[in-house]
Amino acid sequence: MLEKNIFEIQSPSTFEATALEVFRWQYEQVPVYRKFCDLLHTDPIEVTSVEKIPFLPISFFKTHDVIASGMPSQISFASSGTTGQQTSTHKVVKTQIYEHSFLNGFEMRYGNPGEWAILALLPSYLEREGSSLIYMVDALIKKSKHPESNFYLYDHDALAQTIHALEAKGQKTLLIGVSFALLDLLETHQFQLKHTVVMETGGMKGRRKEMIREELHEHLRQGFGVPHIHSEYGMTELLSQAYSNGKGLFFCPPWMDVLTRDPEDALSWVHGKTGGLNIIDLANLFSCSFIATQDLGKKHADGSFEILGRFDNSDIRGCNLMVSL
Repeated sequence: MLEKNIFEIQSPSTFEATALEVFRWQYEQVPVYRKFCDLLHTDPIEVTSVEKIPFLPISFFKTHDVIASGMPSQISFASSGTTGQQTSTHKVVKTQIYEHSFLNGFEMRYGNPGEWAILALLPSYLEREGSSLIYMVDALIKKSKHPESNFYLYDHDALAQTIHALEAKGQKTLLIGVSFALLDLLETHQFQLKHTVVMETGGMKGRRKEMIREELHEHLRQGFGVPHIHSEYGMTELLSQAYSNGKGLFFCPPWMDVLTRDPEDALSWVHGKTGGLNIIDLANLFSCSFIATQDLGKKHADGSFEILGRFDNSDIRGCNLMVSL
């Protein structure tokens, strides 16, 4: 019943009620989360609003199995990382929930994937095992059913040829790529796109110098000849994504939300200014829906949020551009 309720949320009040219900369930069923809450002397009965819910530091996914007791996982996703870095592991009990989340989240922002040709330029993700991003994009490509929808590893000439052919036909196209690979493509090809959405998933992955979002997007806008660069915000530890259709402003699906914590006091909240991002992802039903990330950002009155950097003492990973302030 709880699983069904998550994807029927249509109002802030319903979101909060469902979030509190999920919190109480996870407190009882997820051992590492319960231990964390107990160390903070949290009494579940006294948690009567979202702001009172403890948020698990994202680093726990590197050191613990964050999963409901007695439930086997269908798949394990692993984060990317440079040599020597400890990576996160997210054990997913039901891939059906992940698929429901990313398909519905995509449709809410972009419509039926069957209307799109989906071209993926994600070499650093294809070259390793356990990428949740590859799992999602592969499913979207299959839903697309367009004959040109596919992954392109390093074959930039074939990708450019496909893009130009789809443009000539007026085919609605999504080009989704990791930042360094999109920049690599533009070193040998230039475009003036009218029917293609360019979406970056962030990250230079050690292949290029990190740059701030505005600089990256300006390079991509000029190279692809588009007015806006879209972005996807997601990570191994989550089962939902937020999307931006320009200017770095991300919007969540109804079962996901963002709060900002005080960078100097993790148990206090800030509003309308830069803080650490705490993510509520109710699709994370069988692990933890309340994650304190190492991202710095700001939430706006319309519910959108932006990424402004990362805490200095965190390692860089994830599915969006993270820069130090």
